[in-house]
Amino acid sequence: MAVGVLLVTHEGIGTAMIAVASRLLRKLPLQAVVFEVPFDADPATLLPQASAALRRADAGDGVLVLTDLYGASPANLAQQLAHLGTPVRRVSALSLPMLLRVMNYAEQGLDDLPAVAAAGTRNGAIVDDA
Repeated sequence: MAVGVLLVTHEGIGTAMIAVASRLLRKLPLQAVVFEVPFDADPATLLPQASAALRRADAGDGVLVLTDLYGASPANLAQQLAHLGTPVRRVSALSLPMLLRVMNYAEQGLDDLPAVAAAGTRNGAIVDDA
């Protein structure tokens, strides 16, 4: 068994992230599911669909939920998912370096992957003075 990954993002972001990661890595080592929140949607009505996405992402050892913007509708929806019974850890500020780092540390458990994810975003931000 392994940890699953669920991207809960604004429209277009999660799908694009998974597409690029899949192209770069050829095969994603962790089960990855995308749930995108439409800009005009009522987040209160999306919980059943997001819950179904969470169940699809669960590969047996819980789900790492990655969101794009803390405090926005996708992150708030992810917070609700954390209370449905499936073991969940959440990390916001989704970036491509974060997603790639998580995929490259696929052997890590659910309790360790949030730090791995955060390090991916931190270490992926480079100020190039050239």
